[in-house]
Amino acid sequence: MVYPGATHKRFEHSLGVMELAERAFRVITAKDNIDHRVADLVPGGEDQLRYWCRVLRMAALCHDLGHLPFSHAAEKRLLPEGRTHESLTVDLIKSKEMEEIWGQITPPLRSEEIAKLAVGPKKLKDRSFNSWERILAEIIVGDAFGVDRMDYLLRDSLHAGVVYGKFDQYRLIDTLRILPENEDKSAEPVLGIEAGGLDSAAGLLLARYFMYSQVYYHRVRLAYDFHLQDFLSAWLGENGLPTDLNQFLNLTDNEVLVELRKAADDFSHPGHDPAVRIVKRKHFRVLYERNPNDSAKNSECGAAVYMAARDKFGDAFFRHKRDTQKGSGVVFPVRNRDGRIVSSFAASDVLQKVPLVNIDYVLVAPEKLAEASAWLKEELERIIAPVGEEE
Repeated sequence: MVYPGATHKRFEHSLGVMELAERAFRVITAKDNIDHRVADLVPGGEDQLRYWCRVLRMAALCHDLGHLPFSHAAEKRLLPEGRTHESLTVDLIKSKEMEEIWGQITPPLRSEEIAKLAVGPKKLKDRSFNSWERILAEIIVGDAFGVDRMDYLLRDSLHAGVVYGKFDQYRLIDTLRILPENEDKSAEPVLGIEAGGLDSAAGLLLARYFMYSQVYYHRVRLAYDFHLQDFLSAWLGENGLPTDLNQFLNLTDNEVLVELRKAADDFSHPGHDPAVRIVKRKHFRVLYERNPNDSAKNSECGAAVYMAARDKFGDAFFRHKRDTQKGSGVVFPVRNRDGRIVSSFAASDVLQKVPLVNIDYVLVAPEKLAEASAWLKEELERIIAPVGEEE
């Protein structure tokens, strides 16, 4: 809708992740690149390395199997409590059909290890990971150097026709190393980089910031997320999205698009209104967006505007999207040319100053935009005034 050229498929993304994951694996396990402080972590012998490389490749290829139609748009709202696309990914990797495939590979691959590397310890809290498994999972889904992120930033940038997501991924991967978190001998080994990769790492983090602020959180794209959520909720009803694997695999983007078209033409369809907004581009517009001056007065100014607008005009006409990136950036170890380990924040002023994503939008139905805008112009100061200061 916003970027009509961005029509790539998740399959090609998965192929890209697999290629980058293998490239990263070969770099960090090359004999000349293994830091003496973590040498015992890397399995010895070509057979063991070949086995783990295959496990990593399959985990990278399958890491997004559990994604729903149109990806993240309706996951939190329509999946049962406790279920996520990661849990569906694990179920698919460990399904009977996939177990047969893993068993036919020579030597056979263990599905449990594939699932661990594909999803990672943050999402598989009921599994125990050893240090080697944590490192390999970090290659795919890590916050600092996960190749899933590297590929989707580069691929989305290409297909959307924007330049925000570009960085030197090959230089970054070539400088990846397994390093202790710090000079402490008992420090947990993690993925870090040689000092020569610092600028490339900064490029990755800046690319992520700009892609989120300019593309993923584009106001019109967010509006269509809301409309798609509303449509799917109305169409699928209280049962939500299916988690039975056979039903799940039978519900794709194509089925949703067909139902969208039918609903847009059928006034009796429960999802008619959101379907019309999508098909006929009658999407919600921005009524209010984050303003630093307003935030200084009220840190929850967007929420205040949203609630006041709902009370004034009705819940159906408004949507609110607030997202603030948690933490103060990504910290990782850097090995200087003299061999000493330092924090990335200590090594790079740029990395300390990479901004955090912070968006706050209130969206309004187009038929209410003029009336709501005039009302908000008159009432904004009163609405965002801290408690106890309202006139």
